[in-house]
Amino acid sequence: MRKGWTPAFRDGSGGVLAGSVAEAGTVRIGGIDQWVLLRGREVGNPLMVYLHGGPGSSETAFVRAYNAELEDHYTVVYWDQRGAGRSYSPKIPTASMTLEHILADLDELVDALLARFGKSKLVVLGHSWGSVVGALYAARHPTKVSAYVGVGQVADMAASEMASYAFVLAEAERRGNAKALAALRAIGPPPHEIKTLIQQRRWLNTFGGGMGPNLTMGAMMWKALRTPEASPWDLVRLVQGSMFSLRALWSDLMSLELEREAARFEVPVFFALGRRDMQVVAEVSAKYFERIEAARKELVWFEQSGHFSAFEEPEKFHRLMIETVRPLAV
Repeated sequence: MRKGWTPAFRDGSGGVLAGSVAEAGTVRIGGIDQWVLLRGREVGNPLMVYLHGGPGSSETAFVRAYNAELEDHYTVVYWDQRGAGRSYSPKIPTASMTLEHILADLDELVDALLARFGKSKLVVLGHSWGSVVGALYAARHPTKVSAYVGVGQVADMAASEMASYAFVLAEAERRGNAKALAALRAIGPPPHEIKTLIQQRRWLNTFGGGMGPNLTMGAMMWKALRTPEASPWDLVRLVQGSMFSLRALWSDLMSLELEREAARFEVPVFFALGRRDMQVVAEVSAKYFERIEAARKELVWFEQSGHFSAFEEPEKFHRLMIETVRPLAV
């Protein structure tokens, strides 16, 4: 196991806080080494596994930068999925980069976590691509999940991509941006390949469809790089893992309709949607929410957020996770 470093929780005298956990390193999952960071002030708290977006975009540093407060109330499991972040390796067989392999990896990780911490269930929190993995896992494994939370929840990616393209094209026309209009008309409507998808996303972010007014990608990256575990190499890994995973998994994502694959949940389900999200279009996600059946379900709108509501409105997100979700996991 390759060990990493993360700061310990300290008590009033500067010693390591009794009952806390702060560990980082690689774990053998699904036959390959995958990076896992564990942090929690009290191991008696509920377990929560965070499923990052992308595919292939590790978000550990972002969550540590904006949502570290959750570590006081949960034992948080930050996991770089196969092919992502510190789990990226060019030696990973491309044939293994499938949604089903990642779901199997998650199940292996969950079993190990439940056994280690003596728990019967945990909270699953998924963002964007991670919400695909999370929703499917929660629907398939209700005996291991106490609650599921989807942030920027994916529903029908084909419908979302059409709505996203229509939005950015209309914005280009409204603003009279000839350069954007020419570029967008040249790539045409979805489905897009990775190269044209990146072009569409660039204009989407320029026109405010990715984030709300209170956060920029640059500010988010800068704050993430200042977290204790982060280094400039993480940017390199982020790019490498994102491109590797996108190429392998984009077709899986575009062909998926969660309404067909995950329509019924035996666990409580929460959606945290940014009202301004035109990347994974929130209105498409809301229609999916209306149609699902769950033991309990709640949609929380983040009015000032785009696709990154947990980072854009962290205080509101923390209230959801601590005051509403956590009691269901205790």
